[in-house]
Amino acid sequence: MAFEFFYWPTIQGRGEFVRVALEDAGAAYIDVARKPEALGGGVAALLQALRDPNAEHPPYAPPFLRDGARVISQSANILRYLGPKIGLAPSDEAGCEWAHQLQLVITDLIKEVHDTHHPLAANWYYDEQKPEALRYTQHFLAQRLPGYLAYFERVLARNSHGPGHLVGNAISYVDTSMFQMVEGLRYAFPKAMARAENAVPLLIALHDRVAQRPKLAAYLASSRRIAFNEHGIFRHYPELDA
Repeated sequence: MAFEFFYWPTIQGRGEFVRVALEDAGAAYIDVARKPEALGGGVAALLQALRDPNAEHPPYAPPFLRDGARVISQSANILRYLGPKIGLAPSDEAGCEWAHQLQLVITDLIKEVHDTHHPLAANWYYDEQKPEALRYTQHFLAQRLPGYLAYFERVLARNSHGPGHLVGNAISYVDTSMFQMVEGLRYAFPKAMARAENAVPLLIALHDRVAQRPKLAAYLASSRRIAFNEHGIFRHYPELDA
């Protein structure tokens, strides 16, 4: 049976980290909210699943995944569950723990990227917090982002199997997530990333290798890949890209 994936149909957001893993693996899945309402999809179907009164383990918010009777939410948790099933996780317990640990660091970075345009409140418009967003982003680009990128560069450099992957000697969902992270950062902060990338050649080489993987490359070139826009996590506001 195909996995049922639930996320907003017009943004990449946190859900895209799951989508790129599913696409890279060639896994069968239904992107429920992007399915026509006449066929049981759409946002209405997403909200119905989210608010299911009979759910034993209800998700707090999208993204979440349904695999038969099981419902798994939170991007990092979904990827931890999916990884072994779709061939994007280490085969040993220690490797799986390390992969999950790295994915949680990526989750922290996602939160900080989001806060560059919503530093005060997620429910307020960007225009209502522009001065605070500029101040936060200046700090993020000067100190936080370089630290995160340098950390993942060190992880690649210290991998005992070589710098080809973040975990072990084979592709994992952490690699696909880092690809998506670099893509998003390039969209949101093209000037800042042009400067930062010189210091992390191993990370950029990883991004480029993942981008060339056949199934993922086909997805990126298809209409299934939602374009970056100013409604998701990665937003390009020129005034923030110093």
